[in-house]
Amino acid sequence: MKKTSWLSKLTSTVAAGAAAFMLFASFASAHVTVNPSNAQTGAWQMYTIKVPSEKELPTTKITLKVPKEVTFKQYQPLTGWKISTEKNDSKEVTSITWEVDGDNQGILAGQFQQFNFVAQNPKNEAEVAWDAFQYYSDGSIVEWTGQPDDNNPHSITTISEDPAVAGNAAASDGHDSAGTAGSTSGSASNDTASDTVTDGKKANDDTTLGDALSDTVTGQPNNTDTDTGTLKLQQATLIVSILALIMSFLGIALATRRKKR
Repeated sequence: MKKTSWLSKLTSTVAAGAAAFMLFASFASAHVTVNPSNAQTGAWQMYTIKVPSEKELPTTKITLKVPKEVTFKQYQPLTGWKISTEKNDSKEVTSITWEVDGDNQGILAGQFQQFNFVAQNPKNEAEVAWDAFQYYSDGSIVEWTGQPDDNNPHSITTISEDPAVAGNAAASDGHDSAGTAGSTSGSASNDTASDTVTDGKKANDDTTLGDALSDTVTGQPNNTDTDTGTLKLQQATLIVSILALIMSFLGIALATRRKKR
């Protein structure tokens, strides 16, 4: 009887631990990210911030801090979202905020939204960190400002002189694709970025502002299409978690029954 009771408690503990781990993994798998994760030095770059809603509440606002190494140029207007920027004393944009406007309910649970902007990369190689602040309808804030191994990491873009890495978006955990959305109208579309020189030779694929703006597709406000990879993982995680919880309750019930005997 002692052996049975011990096994019951072990089953209960393992099941509860598995459930907690799976639930944690489901929340830790989807992050606020900025793509691309690799880009060309000196280029005018189309960046996309991807914002999933991880809670059972809508995301109503997102603020992105612009790294000091990057020069913000333009943002894509998006119906249903009010967009504002903050500048320093030198009139440089230091942050950009997207906030729900009108009847827009925000980014609902199981959804994600992409926001686009154009910035000019530094001429020197660097790793730039994008700190983001995600606001939910209940007033809670998730700060995506940690290191890569933290629970809420900020997104990082590696700026390289190697033209081969320009524009490549490295997927993170299989969920953060390099989706770019939106068509931006800019009078400076004919402006060109300064040539990038590597070992005394001009890079073959210098990117201009016109190139960055033309590399877009039409964006939709409040994207109701779920991220397929994230949704499947969440569904699988939910099923496994439910089974683990059932096992946990059965183990507790069995242990209690044995104890009464």
